[in-house]
Amino acid sequence: MIDLLLEMKEVRDKAVFMNKEKLSYYYTNGFHKIYLSIINKAKKLNPIPEKEPGKRGRHGKGKIRSLIERLFDYEGEVCLFTKNFYVPFDNNQAERDVRMIKVKTKVSGCFRTQEGAKSFMTIISYLGTAKKHRISPIAALKKALLGEENFIFS
Repeated sequence: MIDLLLEMKEVRDKAVFMNKEKLSYYYTNGFHKIYLSIINKAKKLNPIPEKEPGKRGRHGKGKIRSLIERLFDYEGEVCLFTKNFYVPFDNNQAERDVRMIKVKTKVSGCFRTQEGAKSFMTIISYLGTAKKHRISPIAALKKALLGEENFIFS
């Protein structure tokens, strides 16, 4: 599955580089067939364990089988980056955006007020947006303090 996803990313990156808006039917259909064959093979290799006699309650599937079923159920979401080129391949940027609040919380123990936490996140979000638009954080702060609203999106 990892190899398939990386191949899908590579094909998508080439399409983006060539200014295409979407992948061809050849690639989307081919990737879909390979994806389903991997899922089916994984299901055969990892069957749902049988319930032990005398045990009560719902029987767990295990982590591997649960992952396989989630990959099957959410194929559209997992492969969305191949259909919508605005969707990133990974969520590393989102994780980096959240990391700052965790570091701040660990250093100070907590925020003293809810309002302080909201203000901190507003500033961090603003600077993150500026960075994504290739605007210097210092320039963004200066413009914000001078009252120049919405300069990032103009």
